Order: sequence, then C-alpha cells, then structure tokens
Amino acid sequence: MTREPNAVDFWRGFALITIFIDHIPGIVYSRFTLANVSISDAADLFVFLAGWSLRLMADGGSRQMPTRDVMLRLFGRALELYAAQVLITMLAIALLALSAIELQNPLLLQWHNAAAVFNDPVPTHIGLAVLTHQLGYFDILPLYVVLILMAPFFALIDRRAPHWLLPLSLALYFAVLAFRLTLPTWPVSGTWFFNPLAWQVLLVLGFTFAKAESGIGAWARRHIVLLRVAALPIVILGVLVHVFGWWPDPTKVPNPKLFFIADKTFETPMRLVQFLALVTVFSVAFPYIRLAAKLPFMNAPVNGLIHLFAMLGRNSLYVFCIGSLLSLTAQVVRFVYRGTVGTDTAVVILGIVIMAFTAWLAESRQRARPAASPAPAPAASSRS
Repeated sequence: MTREPNAVDFWRGFALITIFIDHIPGIVYSRFTLANVSISDAADLFVFLAGWSLRLMADGGSRQMPTRDVMLRLFGRALELYAAQVLITMLAIALLALSAIELQNPLLLQWHNAAAVFNDPVPTHIGLAVLTHQLGYFDILPLYVVLILMAPFFALIDRRAPHWLLPLSLALYFAVLAFRLTLPTWPVSGTWFFNPLAWQVLLVLGFTFAKAESGIGAWARRHIVLLRVAALPIVILGVLVHVFGWWPDPTKVPNPKLFFIADKTFETPMRLVQFLALVTVFSVAFPYIRLAAKLPFMNAPVNGLIHLFAMLGRNSLYVFCIGSLLSLTAQVVRFVYRGTVGTDTAVVILGIVIMAFTAWLAESRQRARPAASPAPAPAASSRS
C-alpha cells in the first residue's frame, strides 16, 4: 500500500529534482535552484532527510524491534546503495564512451574524472569497486553508502545511550574540521568531494530531530515558533551573502580556517547553521501547501505537484539513479546543441517526466506483487 504524501517525501522529491538540474552545469534553470540563493543546497536537504528516514527504518515502527535486526536491516540498505552506485557508474562510463565514439570527440573521455578509467583501467576499476575513485556528479551516492554503513552504530548508540549520540557526532565533526581529517581517493591522488566524516553530523541531526517523543526532536517541536523567529534572520543573511558575494576571505580568517569559511566538502558550520535555519523556517510550508490544494482554483495544480514530489521522494533511490544518468545525458545534449533555452527547457521537462515514470513504475511493481503471488494455504493464513 502506497503511503499518503507527507512532508519528508515531498521535500525529498523537491531535492531530487533540484539535484538533477544542478548537475547540468550552465543550464538556464539552475539560476532558480536553492544553490543560487542559499549557502547550502539540495545535497544538504537530501542527507538530512536520509537521517530522518533512517529513524523510521531503525525503529521499524516499534522500539521493541531487536537491535540485531535493526543493524542487519541497515547493512542491507547499505549493500543496496552500493550496488546502485556501481551500476550507475558503469552506465555513466559507457555513456561517455559511446558519446566520444559517436561524436568523434575523445575529450569526452576526460569529463568528470573519467580519464583514469580509460587511460589506466586496471587500478581505476579497483578504485571504482571500493569507492576510492568517483566520477564527478556521481559522488553523492558513495557518501550515502558510507553514512548508511555508519548508521547501524548510530542506531546502536541511540538505543543504548541516546543522549550521547549527537555529542559524539559533533565531537567527530569538530575534530574533522580542526585537523582536516578526510578520506583519500585512489588511484588518482586526492580526497572525497563529500567528506563522510563531516557530513555524518547532518545525517545524525536528521536522525535525532525525527525523534518526536524525547531529546532534541521533542525540544524543537515545543519551541518551534521561537526557533523560526530566530532562524529567519539567518536565512535572510545567507541569501545576502550569496547574492552579494559577502564570503569570508580564507586568507584572513583565523585557524582552524574550516570553522569560519563556507566549504561543501567539509559541511562547515557556516553552511550547516544556515541549512538548519532554512529547514526550521520552511518546516511551516508543507501544511500551507496542502491547504492551498483545497482551494477550488488551486486544487488540480497543487495536488498534482504534491503527489509528484511525494512519489519521487517515496522512490528516492530509483529516481536518484535515473536522475544522475539523465543529468549526464543532458550535459552531452547541451554540448552538441550549445545549450539554448529551448534545449534546456526540453531537457528539464523530459528529465522530470522520465524520473516521474521511474517512480510510477516502481510503485506499480510494488502494488502488483500481492496480486501476482498465489493465495496462501489455509493452514498458513495466520502467518505474518
């Protein structure tokens, strides 16, 4: 049974469409995404909501779900994400190779950190398998894989010592910023674009805020009005910083510099605080969006938008994988047709339609499963 639209699925669908557009450099519609008016962007929202959903998965609807089952469930999810990353990476490499052949342009083989795959394939394929080599714009899912591998330990701490989870996560986060701890890439020397050791704090914040009955989640719900009032100036300041370029000069801030600059790789405090303020302010939006859907002249378009975004969010892994490949395809299309407004419009519309079809197909397949399965024998009818 498909669940009804809710705020988490809605905003996750919004994040997926935004990531799809942002991963097409130069496209005209990227001017209207969150990244152009905010220090943070859709990647932050995607990871935060992953942590929120993780709470539901870890609890399994009941605090009585055995800890061993929770950990196995989360490790299984990590394996599923890893398989998806390997699949879309191989398809992306094939797409670049095919484009280079058809367009007779070997420069396409150098796009997005792919040169090593073709120039030095033996060690690079090992790197692809162990996630130490990542293609550009295909590096969010490796972050997600590592975070979900860490998630069983977050869930275990939450069950045994819940008040320690967020302090331990913050302690790791601040140590990472202070000492620039990160994960290396191989065989091409470098570091991960998304540092899991820093981004884990965003996943843990989503995980802890989702807990409504106690802890920081319950506290935030009790004081949400005051928090929104305090967060609004931060959101406005973030817009002004981005629009007018009021970025701190990295050469003039004190050490450790990561505490005072905006850096996506390390999810620095400037970015993190602005994102939390953004979430706080816009947490009020979804109920009003649903209210607008009840107005006679707004019913059809708003309801359609709600159901579209929620459907994408419910099937986020499938949609994200297809969206990543569509973004790369769109880059090739824009390379050939020089990225006119008409081309950009067609790319965005067709991309969203394909992403929506992917989500619909996934849900149709899930709904068809009970009908396709044979009726249970009477003796087994009471089994769950």
